[in-house]
Amino acid sequence: MEIGRSNTLELLRITSVGAFLGDAEGNDVLLPTKWIPEGAAIGDHLEVFVYTDSEDRPIATTLTPNACVNEFGFMRVNQVNDVGAFLDWGIEKDLFVPFREQRLKMEEGRSYVVYLYFDIATGRVAASNRTARFLDNETLTVNEGDAVDLLVFARTDLGYKVIVNNIHSGIIYGNESIRPLNVGEKHSGYVRKVREDNKLDISLQPIGYAAVEPNSQHVLDLLKANKGFLPYTDRTDPDIIRDRLGMSKKVFKKAVGLLYRERRILIEDTGLRLVK
Repeated sequence: MEIGRSNTLELLRITSVGAFLGDAEGNDVLLPTKWIPEGAAIGDHLEVFVYTDSEDRPIATTLTPNACVNEFGFMRVNQVNDVGAFLDWGIEKDLFVPFREQRLKMEEGRSYVVYLYFDIATGRVAASNRTARFLDNETLTVNEGDAVDLLVFARTDLGYKVIVNNIHSGIIYGNESIRPLNVGEKHSGYVRKVREDNKLDISLQPIGYAAVEPNSQHVLDLLKANKGFLPYTDRTDPDIIRDRLGMSKKVFKKAVGLLYRERRILIEDTGLRLVK
């Protein structure tokens, strides 16, 4: 039974205060009555999240937290007092962030990217806003072209810093994003390039030909919806392409090139025309 994580536990007995669930090692935990699924019976296995209550006793819930131990999450500050900040964890208990784990002093009402860890000294789950020290690019677990999960955690002059697969740090360059991104957003993406220093360049779109086919279809659909003509060429400003077509200028040119080679469009001085 792991504190701060989801566990699959067996329903052992039901009492006036709730159900007691157990693991294979003989540990048990209370699931309060209000969280017992309808129709649950002794012997059933339930998926629950286990945490500690205000008196540091393990307790279970069927609510889904915003993040588990050893994961990053984006959470709103509910309260700040003289010992630290308390975040909305998505369950009945707030998540504690000590002052020493705040990169900048947290403010009530604002949201932050944090990393959840189990504090052995206190036996409690806590969080840290000092995200950099929990990221590791020395040993990479991804390769160029891989599909990855992303969490935006900072904005820079170059673009957006992202957490890759909950372990690595990467960057999405500003001109690679089809729209402005916000800290805390989650996306699926792709590893565009692995640099010599193990830094990762990330794209929100598939790499290479895989990116061209769906975008070619998108251009084709827009042509059909706009009476067979679109006023965009290779001279059109990249920002206009990104805002109106939802793709980078580079991908747009590849998509148009594919449609032209398949003789499905004509490229005119003023734009693209659908071949009837």
